[in-house]
Amino acid sequence: MSLPSSGIRFHADATNGRQHHLGAGLTIEGPFTSLQLVLRFPRWVPGSYFLREPIQHMFDFSATDDAGTELTWKRVGVDGISVRLRKSSKTVRIDYTLLAKELSVRSNHLDTTHLHLMPPFTWFWPERGIDNKRLELMHGVDITAPLTWTPATQLNLDSSEDLDDASKQWHFSTEGRDLVLDSIIEVNPNPTITQNISGRPHHLKWWDSGGHQPDSTRLQAFIDDMERIAKEHYALFGVPDWPDYTTVLHLTDTGRGGLEHMNSQTSMMPRSCLFPDHADEYRDLVSLFSHEYLHQWNVKRLRPKSFLDYDLQSETHTDLLWWFEGATSWLGDMMCVRSGAWSEEDWRLDFERKMKRHTANNGMLRESLAESSHDAWIHLYRSGPYTRENQISYYLEGELALLCLDVELRRRNNHTFGACDLMAELVRLYAIDSPESEELGVEYKDIRTTLKTCPGGEAMGPYLDRLVKHRNHPNLQRALSAFRLKLVPHASDKEGKGWLGVGLKEAAGRVVITTYHAGSPLRELTQVGDELLAIDGVRIKSVSHLKKLIAGRTADELTIDVVHEGILSTVSLTLPASPQHGVSLKGKGNERWRDWIKTRQAP
Repeated sequence: MSLPSSGIRFHADATNGRQHHLGAGLTIEGPFTSLQLVLRFPRWVPGSYFLREPIQHMFDFSATDDAGTELTWKRVGVDGISVRLRKSSKTVRIDYTLLAKELSVRSNHLDTTHLHLMPPFTWFWPERGIDNKRLELMHGVDITAPLTWTPATQLNLDSSEDLDDASKQWHFSTEGRDLVLDSIIEVNPNPTITQNISGRPHHLKWWDSGGHQPDSTRLQAFIDDMERIAKEHYALFGVPDWPDYTTVLHLTDTGRGGLEHMNSQTSMMPRSCLFPDHADEYRDLVSLFSHEYLHQWNVKRLRPKSFLDYDLQSETHTDLLWWFEGATSWLGDMMCVRSGAWSEEDWRLDFERKMKRHTANNGMLRESLAESSHDAWIHLYRSGPYTRENQISYYLEGELALLCLDVELRRRNNHTFGACDLMAELVRLYAIDSPESEELGVEYKDIRTTLKTCPGGEAMGPYLDRLVKHRNHPNLQRALSAFRLKLVPHASDKEGKGWLGVGLKEAAGRVVITTYHAGSPLRELTQVGDELLAIDGVRIKSVSHLKKLIAGRTADELTIDVVHEGILSTVSLTLPASPQHGVSLKGKGNERWRDWIKTRQAP
């Protein structure tokens, strides 16, 4: 295949799935601006705020020119290779092999049943040796895979051909560096399920890591709910004129995760999400799809200014992840209930789950949402047993803050305009592809200024500042009171129930401390990793056995035998009662509540 418009042609070969070896490389035509062609592997996958080193999976590197001459090369830095060109070199072909064994939404995975290809984990990009303007031209992608497989991707399919009795090759193209890198390619034997939603084709490509066939009724229910959710998004933002949307769904034993791309997503869920009568797991699947789908607007097109031109080799910080992830979590779930993919009870149950996580932490007194956003690169993906004491999740706490912002804004405009409308307005004013964009990308001041122009938002700047920049808890009880709802303890949190306030795991017949909840009486008496051996001389057999040993012992003096680093000691404490946190919603809600969760779609 010739190179399209002097861009780059990338290739990948998925025919060696038994060894998980993905052949990969690229071809670059001249003219070259230097005899040194420097190539670097991206280290950042947008949407996952952690630097990784995909080059660690590479071996068998080679470089040849159009005359078939093998070119010399050397490693440069942590992520690069420098190839020495000859003066007569007109074309350079780079080949190497990648070990594609990591099963996640942000990496390559190849076996005998599928290929999940992440471009940033697959291909070098030239840093020196060609005119950088060529990176924004049309690029080609060639994928070779077993003959019985078919691909799903947002890249444009140009042609395909059978190579032999066992393999086939597909030729794709797209324009610009970011559209190549911010894509996904899934190739497997399962059929691609296509549905037309408001004139826009949507493709679903599923794969099960163990070869299990999903329940057809539950799979169809998910397809139907995908349509409901997409239409609810369109009711807010309008039907976009963007190309097809592709959803890759990986079903695994226990893995979970999601990653958005420009017009696609990969969502990974335990396969039980499509088992009959697994309501909690299915609710999570629907929520994950809606969250990643909303990212088409909020993060892919409406971006922080610092993300307008991705630097894929280093950390790019923003204080706005509370908006780009927290607001997406909040509104994504609102889309679930408004569309009918969730019932009202589903929303309440999921909110209760979030409130249990929220009330078990105390990091909000030590870190603001803005600080949490900025420190994502060193905190969120590097959490430890003491994280909840000093740090917060901009996902969870950002979502709860947006709920408060939404209710307060509605309260000030007689419930006619909310935070969802604020997001739509920001998309209109600042998003890539918006015909009305005044400028591209947002900073905090842009969100704050736009809020102040919204109905009822004239004086809400200080309110937003308190939510985002101050270290405090959002007043959720006040917000929910607008709907005549009240936060009460969960029914299982009986008053007087004994409580140690620790996370525990069973390992090799031992009960071991893994983390501490806010206010735990064991926090200053033990350490993470300590084994709880006995209570008042009675050997602890399991976590459930420990709970029985402290049942009904509130206010009693207990002695607990603890093993720390192989040494036995005894601690004493007065057993406190379990904290009575408000996590469940009580009340049927008023008319404003029913209006809040109803569909925005035209009848």
